[in-house]
Amino acid sequence: METYIDRIKLLKAQKKITNDQLAAMTGIPLGTLSKLLAGMNDSPKLSNIIAICGALDCSVEYIVSGTPENTNNYTLNAREIRLVEEYRKLDDWGKDLVETVVSKAVARSADLLEEAPVKPEKTARILPAISTGNRYAEEQRVRTGKRPIKLYRLPVSAGVGEYLEEDTVESINIPNNDKTAEADYALRISGNSMEPKYHSGDVLLVQNAESVEMGELGIFLLDGCGFFKVYGGDTLISLNPEYGPILLKEFANVQCKGRVVGKLKRK
Repeated sequence: METYIDRIKLLKAQKKITNDQLAAMTGIPLGTLSKLLAGMNDSPKLSNIIAICGALDCSVEYIVSGTPENTNNYTLNAREIRLVEEYRKLDDWGKDLVETVVSKAVARSADLLEEAPVKPEKTARILPAISTGNRYAEEQRVRTGKRPIKLYRLPVSAGVGEYLEEDTVESINIPNNDKTAEADYALRISGNSMEPKYHSGDVLLVQNAESVEMGELGIFLLDGCGFFKVYGGDTLISLNPEYGPILLKEFANVQCKGRVVGKLKRK
């Protein structure tokens, strides 16, 4: 039966990463890492597993349970789920008919877009769409492939805490696709406690959420200070092993402000 160690070794082999390199990437001492991969550690630290996942660019869920990651990043709404369920009930003739209709509908939509080319001076007017109505904003999203989102300029900390101010905010444009569909707002982080996967200055995409699952990345407010960390149940965990876990019981007011669903690529 495949274990989490087997999955780590498989990813190491695929990415051609040695134990020495992985130790340097994660900050885990080579001796500790070697014992972990040799199965000599029955209870590895969660922070070490998370650091390894960050270095190998995979999810904690995959390493721990073997559940494959959804590389398509598709999130279906109720209507789409119903259509998929109905499609699966069809025979081959019915499925061919549906696929033909869909292909023609997609081609028609493409033709309509080509018949109404967008002038450059109009595509640049994204920010006014926020205040002039949802219909205009939606038209801009379709034409430019982008949508506006709030970016909080005062950074959430990836090191020591920073207060989450709401009066210092600007609007930026992000790609309007399946990967960014879940994002409700953006935050620029500072500090190095979430390296090697997240660096100071990175812009996170955040979904509003009052709680996150164990091992998920979230934005947390502890006694008024904002943190970007991994949720560990009773602790908040940094990917950088130089930073110890934050014990939630030491704070009077603990809030989850959102789930981190991705980050913007640096230009």
